[in-house]
Amino acid sequence: MVLRKLNPDEHGRTRRLWEEVFTEDTRAFLDYYYYIKTRDNQIYVVEEGGDIRSMLHLNPYTVRMEGKEFPSAYIVAVATEEAYRKRGYMGALLKKSLQDMYKQKIPFTFLMPAAEAIYTPYDFRYIYSQNVGELLPQKKSGESREAKRTVFSDAGLWDAGEMAEFFNAHFAEHFQVCTLRDSAYYQTMILEQSSERGGVRLMREDGVLKGFYAYAREDGAEMREPIFLPGYGDAFYQSACELTGGAEGRIKVHACPEEYRTEEKPLIMARIVCLREFLEAFRVPEEVSVDCSFAVIDPLITENSRVLKVTSNEGERELHVRENEDSEGVLPVAELTEFLFGRISAGELKTREDVIISEHLEQELEKITKLTRVWLNEVV
Repeated sequence: MVLRKLNPDEHGRTRRLWEEVFTEDTRAFLDYYYYIKTRDNQIYVVEEGGDIRSMLHLNPYTVRMEGKEFPSAYIVAVATEEAYRKRGYMGALLKKSLQDMYKQKIPFTFLMPAAEAIYTPYDFRYIYSQNVGELLPQKKSGESREAKRTVFSDAGLWDAGEMAEFFNAHFAEHFQVCTLRDSAYYQTMILEQSSERGGVRLMREDGVLKGFYAYAREDGAEMREPIFLPGYGDAFYQSACELTGGAEGRIKVHACPEEYRTEEKPLIMARIVCLREFLEAFRVPEEVSVDCSFAVIDPLITENSRVLKVTSNEGERELHVRENEDSEGVLPVAELTEFLFGRISAGELKTREDVIISEHLEQELEKITKLTRVWLNEVV
């Protein structure tokens, strides 16, 4: 068995395994992926007999976290050839890639699991649940003025800069954690949606952008990330009607506004990679101070297994992190992840196995602003 990171000019060698394992993906999508995404990603593989038998892709993203920007990696295409499964290849690939990400000081990595149970042993935990809804397009009477005046068109690559400006001006501050939306991001989105027989639909009034959403037509019509200004809900609905061309059937909408939500689906799991970088990105209210210390246990990235002192003075919002000798408690890295992303309360944290937490430590940790407003809807 040989485990290594491929050179960029070798990335195309993994396509055979992708086609074998992920049979639902079309040739057009894979042409897009291997032409665009593998230009700057990292691919780890296990080779046996000179052929690739297992792989893991790290697709780079810049993540905005509490107003700061950090490098991150989206783990995709974790796959093993059927005859070579249950040999520990996936675990070996995860451990190697996590160690390399730690050296790059990446605060956290994330993935969309095929099954939660696959990744929990590696201390990944859910951090984001996506709103999913459905639209039943049909003609409506009494449409709003905005709907009547709105013009719909598919975005071209030249529209990406305007899309980025629109998102950052009107929506970026709604989220504590999301991927950086710049011109390159939206150009990639347009190309990706085109590979799935779709695109990105723009909504304009008098030439001014009022909203947009991604859509695909691979297996019926689907939408992703509809964002539009207040008052343009009818225009969005009208656009959905045009998208179906009057055909019967519902449209599934991923990452939809609350008014369209029919379910909230756990979607993205994450793992802390460089703990100190992660903690220093957090905020606290200016009117409080924080002063506590705790030990973190990380069985895979042992460099994170430290006793840390976390402080913040009144009048500032940043956390300061340094190593310490005395500890008020013990927190496994997985439970710390769930707590800091607001998935469990301090009360529930105390009940978890292997967690030791003093009353003072509980009070201090509660002062930290949790990352509850997450928006990670990337496909690959």
